[in-house]
Amino acid sequence: MSSRTTAKTSKTPEAAAVPPTGTAFPEKRAVQGHRRLLTRRDRLTLGLMAGVPTILHVALVWVTALASIALAFTTWDGIGFDSIKWVGLDNFKQLFTDNPQFWPAVEHNVVWFVVLILIPTPFGLFLAVQLDKKIRFSRVYQTAFFLPVVVSLAVTGFVWQLVYNPDTGLINSLIGANEPGHYIDWIGDPDLNLWAVLIAASWRHAGYMMILYLAGLKGVDPSLREASSLDGANEWQTFKSVVFPTLRPT
Repeated sequence: MSSRTTAKTSKTPEAAAVPPTGTAFPEKRAVQGHRRLLTRRDRLTLGLMAGVPTILHVALVWVTALASIALAFTTWDGIGFDSIKWVGLDNFKQLFTDNPQFWPAVEHNVVWFVVLILIPTPFGLFLAVQLDKKIRFSRVYQTAFFLPVVVSLAVTGFVWQLVYNPDTGLINSLIGANEPGHYIDWIGDPDLNLWAVLIAASWRHAGYMMILYLAGLKGVDPSLREASSLDGANEWQTFKSVVFPTLRPT
């Protein structure tokens, strides 16, 4: 009697792990239950959250950009759509031949592009590398360097107007060029105003690049740096051969 009872109650581990026929695994039931968590209201909410910004982006960015390209081949006084007339390439011919301000504008854009690549971008990377070393008050420094990015352009212009003011500006006061007859007009002088504005733009752009590179540095595997240090590489060699290549996506 006892041997029969023992035979009935004792089961091998493999038999205990196999569920009865017709029953689902607990994991499968959990997955099926998880799939049922998205109700119709949830799908509607997700659709609105993704759809509304997409519609606004397409309407305000792509449609207006394509409309600008189309309007480049027309003449229009900006009042009513009845006055739009197709002129083909006439606007471009006039731009290249009868507009003396076109090529200086192109030159200024090229200078602007080169300066922003060569000065604030490497400087932003330098700031990101220094702040990634977990120095004291790192959050304070990040906020200070990133503050120009979030401040409105009107406030930025007002700040730099105080810096460049010929009479009471910070720069002229420091170099003694705020006396009558010795003013340096940083904004009004055509030989200086482009570079003055570029300095202000670089001041703002460096903080933006700092945040991008700092986010990329946070994704660098610490084990790579440890391995480089064990191989005898110094800080510059580690950055050049290990850290910088991982920042390529950024």
